[in-house]
Amino acid sequence: MRTRLASILLCIAFVPGVIEQTVLAQTTTKETKSGSFKTSDGISIHYLEAGSGHPIVFIPGWTMPAWIWQKQIEEFSKKYHVIAVDPRSQGESDKPLYGHLPETRARDYKELVDQLGLKHPVLVGWSMGCGELIKYVEQFGTNNLGGLVLVDGFLSDKPSDLFVPISGWMNQVQQDRHKQADDFVRSMFKKPQPEDYLKRVIDASMQVPADTAVVLIYNMLAIKDFSPGFARLAETKASRPVLFMYQPETQASADYLKLKLGDKVRLEKFEGDGHALFVDNPEKFNRVLEDFLKASWSSH
Repeated sequence: MRTRLASILLCIAFVPGVIEQTVLAQTTTKETKSGSFKTSDGISIHYLEAGSGHPIVFIPGWTMPAWIWQKQIEEFSKKYHVIAVDPRSQGESDKPLYGHLPETRARDYKELVDQLGLKHPVLVGWSMGCGELIKYVEQFGTNNLGGLVLVDGFLSDKPSDLFVPISGWMNQVQQDRHKQADDFVRSMFKKPQPEDYLKRVIDASMQVPADTAVVLIYNMLAIKDFSPGFARLAETKASRPVLFMYQPETQASADYLKLKLGDKVRLEKFEGDGHALFVDNPEKFNRVLEDFLKASWSSH
């Protein structure tokens, strides 16, 4: 049970790794612009934007900001239009007391796509973002979708049986947020990270109100049925390529995706890397994603 709990917890947050000297936390550069838009329910959603060409939208995991995708922003903006989102209540986006269901956050991403006029974007969701993207497809279909990339998320066909053991961890989020964030962040890596960077990540996570952080976890674990989203992905006329990149502790999610999508999903396992695949091994991650992007857009 402890092993499974640790695996689930690894699927609800992201901790970025070493970033050069400059962090895109609250800054922009000549290459990267900072933008925002208002959702249909009045929430300001912040995003980072760089490059031009085919669009890629990067969505982070639990409590993390857009700049966690730094290595991907730098690499893919060289020839693609890259957008990295601060989800509702994370990063520099508004932090309302409502709207934290996966379906609502998925709607935010759709409104971003529409606001920017993106044509056939490839959506990349990490951790908690995986379930949100399945809900995106369920609600909005695949007509304006280039492909779907799911990164080391928890996906299942029934509500998680970890509500009871995880409740103590949820309480810690509210009782001693700093200790929880500190412990969790340090558990995320299989490769050493500088102490000053770990502290920046902890600070970023703690910007999300504690009650909101708990609600996000609850809503993720409470999803009862991904079948409608998978059914739309599997439709012959609307079929879009799907890639799942994962580390061994989320093998159950890989098996579940294979069961649901068969040959329509490509599985890529990262042995020896942590939950933050794109930080622990950005070279492999970027190479695999590049191959997927080329195959996705060649069909449009």
